[in-house]
Amino acid sequence: QVQLVESGGGLVQAGGSLRLACAVSGVTDKLYHMGWFRQSSGKEREFVASVDWSGTYTYYGDSVKGRFAISRINAKNSVALQMNSLKPEDTAVYYCAVLSGYDNMKTLSAFDYWGQGTQVTVSS
Repeated sequence: QVQLVESGGGLVQAGGSLRLACAVSGVTDKLYHMGWFRQSSGKEREFVASVDWSGTYTYYGDSVKGRFAISRINAKNSVALQMNSLKPEDTAVYYCAVLSGYDNMKTLSAFDYWGQGTQVTVSS
């Protein structure tokens, strides 16, 4: 059974930082990619960042480029999202996801497994 467990969400003031983490277990494909998406109230879930199985290649949504950094950790079965210079518009539920196989690493529908999400709230 595949499990993704997110941690690190919370409340932070604008300009502050948070670090999210996601631990993955049960994925049989060892060469899986990982990503973060977010969904704010009344909006569709949107791409935030992704990283390939090796940790070498990273991709970012336009709204977070230069502020967020994604990385594989712990023998690459976990992923972290370092969020700096946070803005109120970054407020959302953040979801970790796994893409097993080859597909567009920025596309929501390409990801096969999802975590339950962790709330990030940025106050102005």
